[in-house]
Amino acid sequence: MNDNSNVFGQPANAIPARDWIKVLSNYRDPDAVRSTFELAVTVVPFIALWSLAWVSLSITPWLTLAISVCNAAFLLRLFAIQHDCGHYAFYSNRSLSDWLGRVLGVLTLTPYDVWKRSHSMHHSTSGNLSRRGIGDIDTLTVAEYRALTPKKRLYYRLYRHPLVLFGLGPLYLFFIQQRVPMGLTKHARYWVSAMCTNAAILVALSIVFYFGGVKPILLIFLPTTLLAATAGVWLFYVQHQFETTLWDVDPTWDIHEAALNGSSHYKLPAPLQWLSANIGIHHVHHLYSRIPFYRLPEVLRDHNALAQINTLTLRESFANARLHLWDESSKKLLSFAQARKAK
Repeated sequence: MNDNSNVFGQPANAIPARDWIKVLSNYRDPDAVRSTFELAVTVVPFIALWSLAWVSLSITPWLTLAISVCNAAFLLRLFAIQHDCGHYAFYSNRSLSDWLGRVLGVLTLTPYDVWKRSHSMHHSTSGNLSRRGIGDIDTLTVAEYRALTPKKRLYYRLYRHPLVLFGLGPLYLFFIQQRVPMGLTKHARYWVSAMCTNAAILVALSIVFYFGGVKPILLIFLPTTLLAATAGVWLFYVQHQFETTLWDVDPTWDIHEAALNGSSHYKLPAPLQWLSANIGIHHVHHLYSRIPFYRLPEVLRDHNALAQINTLTLRESFANARLHLWDESSKKLLSFAQARKAK
């Protein structure tokens, strides 16, 4: 156990979030051997399942689809590794982290440098009502929603509907929006990132088509990618969209308080936690993003106070899909029905 275990001796949310930074800095150093191992146990099964799915095309398409569904979990984990690369939490060598992130970005359909910038903006503005719009899910306050015209209210309700957020949303985000550097179009380096990633994806799919025709694309590439994208969007949603999350406005918004109290601790079953690379321990990640994903459980073991804050089980999380509006009076995320009753 780390020497800083239970250093404060009180609930985590009773302690100024900033005070945790020095404690968490003890966990920031990645282990190159461990990181390489985590990469290997993700990439090897991903390639193996892709190959097995290809072979199964000659047997039955249903088997191919079943294997592709399983492989989506490993693609999700590859995205989580890419995510750690973007925070320089996977390897100490920044150049190695960036190039690994760029290669993985071809598999995840995510231009790494574009994503890294927008994700950095997400971390620096999360929970800030005065700075919404990049790297987050659009969320209105009750007052803002009430001020909308009926037509705009309908648009917002459609946008927040689960079928759109978790159905059409992942398709649009990964297959369309990420083909250009949305929000960063004035910077050439982000166009280079997007276009190079697009070119690499096109080359890879052309090779697949040349050797296997359209079937591998329709029965392996598309279901694997779409399911992984959907799972990723869902995880991102529950990490910040829960009833007791924290939103505030400038100048009272505080980045550390928003990180600790505006991010959830998603307590997933062990297999799902492994496949999602511990990203459910999101409050700790937001408070100190340089901690490698495989050290996040270590933080919770050493500091029980952090293990008890903003907990959300898999079963409880499904109810969050009905929460859409932030109520500045009660400081809670509400459903449309609850918002109608709010003062």
